[in-house]
Amino acid sequence: MKNDRSWLPGAIEADWIEGLGQPLPQALAAIEAAAQPADIPIVDRDSGRVLAALAAGRRRIVEVGTAYGYSTLWLALGQPPDGTIVTIDPDRERTDLARGWWREAGIADERITVVSAKALEAFGAADPALAGPFDLAFIDALKPEYGDYLEALIPRLAPGALVIADNVLWSGRVADPAVTDENTTALRAFDTAVLGDPRLQATILPVGDGLLVAGFRG
Repeated sequence: MKNDRSWLPGAIEADWIEGLGQPLPQALAAIEAAAQPADIPIVDRDSGRVLAALAAGRRRIVEVGTAYGYSTLWLALGQPPDGTIVTIDPDRERTDLARGWWREAGIADERITVVSAKALEAFGAADPALAGPFDLAFIDALKPEYGDYLEALIPRLAPGALVIADNVLWSGRVADPAVTDENTTALRAFDTAVLGDPRLQATILPVGDGLLVAGFRG
């Protein structure tokens, strides 16, 4: 057991790990190239690889927040070939672009359903596409609404489902009590609530901007 926190992995280790993986699919590289100049937030590439690994065996996935469909594609590439994803985002222009990249990666249209609405409105309207049960839920949208997304998702989860949320360390701001802006405060409260929630078995992985991973006890 290693308890020494005087050493933490850095750029050298990250590059070494990156070299061990499969080459990045062209569609993912294309999304990365498009997102940066457009200032579209996407998950860190390392976080994407974690998503793909956690999606293995998960046939029904729901995603809150699509943007350019980068995390959606990582999930689709990781899940079984007969798996499906429902992803929620109100910006049709972005999701139309995302659909093109999914097709480029060989993902059939019928595998990914886009719900073009604000997430809480879609959940409140009982959209049939969101009925569940889902065996993985990924949250990466408006930070002050993370807790509300979780409560909307819980009744739609299958026993043993995973809940994953991105940005939960928020570039280190969440762990700094002196930082009290709306997003940071909301994420800090979300992390605290989820790690203490008896319905979930949760931890936070220091990958990318922080990935919270929780198993639903169901």
